[in-house]
Amino acid sequence: MKQFIDFIPLLLFFIVYKIEPRVIDLMGHSVTVGGIFSATAMLIISSIVVYGILFITQRKLEKSQWLTLIACLVFGSLTLAFHSEAVLKWKAPVVNWVFALAFAGSHFIGDRPLIQRIMGHALSLPQAIWTKLNIAWIIFFLFCGAANLYVAFTYQDFWVDFKVFGSLGMTLLFLLGQGIFLARHMHDTDSTPTKPKD
Repeated sequence: MKQFIDFIPLLLFFIVYKIEPRVIDLMGHSVTVGGIFSATAMLIISSIVVYGILFITQRKLEKSQWLTLIACLVFGSLTLAFHSEAVLKWKAPVVNWVFALAFAGSHFIGDRPLIQRIMGHALSLPQAIWTKLNIAWIIFFLFCGAANLYVAFTYQDFWVDFKVFGSLGMTLLFLLGQGIFLARHMHDTDSTPTKPKD
């Protein structure tokens, strides 16, 4: 559920981006609605609102949510300040690569891989499986970052579509693959024959 909450600001960003840019009068001020810069402003505002509500209701945010919020504020503000969409295009790659670095670093810092710290309360798996799963997350985040960067600077007409639906699609496919992998492993564990008692 958390992953889908994180996509709310991104979906709102997409909707505003797709609106044909037009100038409207808002309380005596001329405001441009539609296009990359008003969409960026929507991304910043909606991120503050969504994560603010989560913080108020849960009394905390997860580290990944803090990272996403801070990256949105930094890259979004710089995009508006410099009036350059190139700055915003780096947000998704940088965030994904920071996540990859965190998962990779957990192999050397602490006693458990990061994925085990996240999911260990719900699953009991052999250490070798946790390690493989953690490496899979590292590869996933590295790939997502590279894919976002490539599309953003190569297919500029489609990068927002890819940022929203490509990222969501890659996440769903990866989670599906992870679920199949875990189900197969747990099935194998459950079906291991027990030695008959003498």
